[in-house]
Amino acid sequence: MALPILQCGIAAGVAWLVATRVFGHERPFFAPIAVIICIGVGLGQRRLRRVVELVVGVSVGIGIGDLIVLAIGTGPWQIALVVVLAMTAAVLLDGGPLITVQSGASAVLVAALLPANQSGLDRMVDALIGGLLGLAAVALLPGNPPEVARRHARQMIMALASGLTTAADAIDARDPDVAVRELRRIQSQQAIEEYRDALRTARDILAIAPVHWRQRQPLRAYISAAEPLDSALRNVRVLLRRTRSALADDEPVPAAIPAALRQLSAATTSFGDHLWHDRSAVRQAIGEAAASIDADDLAGGGFSAQVVAAQLRSVAVDLLQATGLRHEEARAVLPPIT
Repeated sequence: MALPILQCGIAAGVAWLVATRVFGHERPFFAPIAVIICIGVGLGQRRLRRVVELVVGVSVGIGIGDLIVLAIGTGPWQIALVVVLAMTAAVLLDGGPLITVQSGASAVLVAALLPANQSGLDRMVDALIGGLLGLAAVALLPGNPPEVARRHARQMIMALASGLTTAADAIDARDPDVAVRELRRIQSQQAIEEYRDALRTARDILAIAPVHWRQRQPLRAYISAAEPLDSALRNVRVLLRRTRSALADDEPVPAAIPAALRQLSAATTSFGDHLWHDRSAVRQAIGEAAASIDADDLAGGGFSAQVVAAQLRSVAVDLLQATGLRHEEARAVLPPIT
C-alpha cells in the first residue's frame, strides 16, 4: 500500500511542474488527477493494460468535453450530449469498459465543474502528461514482482494446507460437518484467480521496469506453478468430499490417513517459502508424506477412505509438479502402494 501512495505523490508533483513550467498551463488540474487515477487502480494490483486504458479514457473524455463545452456551454442537455459523445468515441476507438466509463466520467467533470478558461486541448494534454508520468512512476518506482507473486502463491498454498489439515481433523473427530464447512470455505475463495491476476501484474511490472529484469527467473517459477497448484486445490476439494462421504457413511478410516494428511499439510506449508529455490527438501517432504500410506494401512478402510488416500497422492504429485518436475518425474518420486 505504501509504494503506490509514494508513486502517486511524487508523480503528481512532477506532473504539475511539467504542465506549468514546460507547457505553460496556469492551472493544470488534470495532470496530477490523471496520475492518481492511473497509479491508484488497485493500489499496486494494477495491470499495465488497465493503466493505459485509463490514460486513454481520461484524455478522450476531457478532450471531447472541453471542445463541446467551449462550443455550446454547460447545462443539463450539454452534459447529456458530452457523456454520449465521449463514451461513443471511446467505443469507436475499440476501448474496453474501463476506457468507456472513464471517458464519460471525465467529460462530466469538465462540463459540470470546470470553467472553460483554457484552450480546448490544454486539459487533454494535462491528462496525457499525468498518465505518461504515472506510467513512468510505475517503471522507475516499481513494486517487487516476485514478491507480488509470492504473496498470492502463499495464500493459495495455505488454503491447500488448511484443507488437508481440516480433513484430518474431521476424520479424527468422526464429524463430516467439519469437512463440509472447510469445503465450502475453499469453494468460496478466489485464490487461483487472484494468483493469476498477481502473475499478470508482475509480468507487466517487469515489462516496463528494467530494475527488476534480473528477477525474471524466480517469476517464471511462480508462473509455471500456477496450473499444478490449481490442480492441487481441485484435488483437495475432491478429498474433502470423499472425507465427508466416508464419515457420513460411517466407514472405517485407517489411522495412517489423517497422519499422512497432516504430514503432507506440513510439507505444503513449508513449500510457500521454497517455491523457486531449495526445492529438494520440499520434494523429499512431499514424497515422504505420500509414501507414509501403504497397502496394509488401507486394508481395513472403506471405499471412500481409499479414494481419500488416492487423492492425497494426487495432491502430492501436483505439488511436486509445482516445484518444477514433469508429471512423469513427479509420479516417480512416489513409490507404488504395495
